[in-house]
Amino acid sequence: MTLCQSDGVKLAPVLHGVQGPLKPEITITYIAVSAIFFNSGLSLKTEELTSALMHVKLHLFVQIFTLVFFPTAIWLFLQLLSITPINEWLLKGLQTVGCMPPPVSSAVILTKAVGGNEGIVITPLLLLLFLGSSSSVPFTSIFSQLFMTVVVPLIIGQIVRRYIKDWLERKKPPFGTISSCVLLMIIYTTFCDTFANPNIDLDKFSLIIIVFIIFSIQMSFMFLTFLFSTRNNSSFTPADTVAIVFCSTHKSLTLGIPMLKIVFAGYEHLSLISVPLLIYHPAQILLGSLLVPTIKSWMVSRQKAQKLTRQPKAPVKV
Repeated sequence: MTLCQSDGVKLAPVLHGVQGPLKPEITITYIAVSAIFFNSGLSLKTEELTSALMHVKLHLFVQIFTLVFFPTAIWLFLQLLSITPINEWLLKGLQTVGCMPPPVSSAVILTKAVGGNEGIVITPLLLLLFLGSSSSVPFTSIFSQLFMTVVVPLIIGQIVRRYIKDWLERKKPPFGTISSCVLLMIIYTTFCDTFANPNIDLDKFSLIIIVFIIFSIQMSFMFLTFLFSTRNNSSFTPADTVAIVFCSTHKSLTLGIPMLKIVFAGYEHLSLISVPLLIYHPAQILLGSLLVPTIKSWMVSRQKAQKLTRQPKAPVKV
């Protein structure tokens, strides 16, 4: 039994890795990713997207923090870490995490489509700016591939929704479950690609330190965005603050892995560069689930306090 299990473990990366019989370079990179964003377009209520786009200040804050402050802060931090014995390719992987847009599922007020659409243009530019690329694929080709696998399926999903809206409202298909299953398949094949690489040099010390750094970055940035959005002159509501804390600090694995595979096509150390993003995703889910009760309690109490302060005071009888 043990021998069979061992052979199965060894066989899994071969079956599901690049050039395996399941052809993940096609089924995952194109079909699975397109399916997730088609599913997002199908489930996304157009009126919610329109309402989200009206939150200009909130939208601007999240995008500047996510796509300007976050990658710049990580780059400065990595200048200090470069003198340590931590694996340099894992450090480069941290930089790619900083360049990623928010994930589809975490956009509470900005909705699912906003972060992904802008990330398609800005994120590849940030990756090329901070890391460069060994790929001979021109930027126009990178953009067109991402456009076809993300934006087009999203638009088609929205168009289809217009014609079957009533049916969707009645049946309420499990969109979240579908996306989670496809995302799990993407994560699994990426792990297979990573550990099927015979040249991978992943030492335990570097991996443990990277995990610690990722959790520290998330906690620090969540606290920082909370402080910024709760200042007296910020004008953000408690609900806005919750959206800012999560949207500004979460990063997209769904868009990130295909993007890395396209931007760094043929890159020798792509597997190691992908590792921090693979760690960041479950870390943000874990931290989010742990902090939700506390943040929800704070939001409710803050909203009640605001209602009390807005109520007119009763006149004092003489």
